[in-house]
Amino acid sequence: MTAVPAAPIEAAEVEFAPYGDYQSDCPARMGVDLFGNSWLPVIVYMLRDGPMRPVDLRVAIGGISQKMLTQTLRRMERMTLVERRRYAEAPPRVEYELTTAGRDLLIPIYALGEWVDRHGAAVRAGLVGVDDDG
Repeated sequence: MTAVPAAPIEAAEVEFAPYGDYQSDCPARMGVDLFGNSWLPVIVYMLRDGPMRPVDLRVAIGGISQKMLTQTLRRMERMTLVERRRYAEAPPRVEYELTTAGRDLLIPIYALGEWVDRHGAAVRAGLVGVDDDG
């Protein structure tokens, strides 16, 4: 059976107020910066089904240190992407849950996943034998 190529995804074009190229307050740059932190989209994706405790997040993600997880969750909390809930129990229990803004980040994450599904093999094949220095 021959694979049928997927139809291109049509994304709505967004009009921004005029900014200089890559100025720090440019909304597009903020979006790129969010994905520049390699763990942030992973954590958003892992929280897609509801709140999780940090220990469960770390196990589910794999490969992330406790320090990096804590730093990223704190950053995400400051950015209002996650909400931290502390329960008055012994021992204390903490959970993180996506806010509306965090849930909305799933849209580009899913779109990126679709792109990787369509083009990832070709990109990986092009990287074979390429060193990190370019």
